[in-house]
Amino acid sequence: MSAHFVYDERLGIRLPHLEKAWDMYTKEEQAEILLEWETIRGKIPDRIIELEQQINEKQRQLGEENDFNRSCMLNFEIAALASIINDLWIWYRMNQTVTNRIHQ
Repeated sequence: MSAHFVYDERLGIRLPHLEKAWDMYTKEEQAEILLEWETIRGKIPDRIIELEQQINEKQRQLGEENDFNRSCMLNFEIAALASIINDLWIWYRMNQTVTNRIHQ
């Protein structure tokens, strides 16, 4: 685990945390960072599947819930999980931009 990444509690993955401009890293450092990012990025779909399973369970509970306050809480939790999934997809797609910058 390198110092170029920090764990994001909300997303459940490590995210890039670069302390200088990309061009200030050597080609070797850039390659190392990209390799580590690819490893992390490869785990994002599995993380999304986990969150989707949690959403499905909460939706199941919501379908059986009669208490209005609890229903509101479940809806809030579902929306929060969906927001995390959205952010994970953004990070997953970010790789294309970073990789293109290196090969220019």
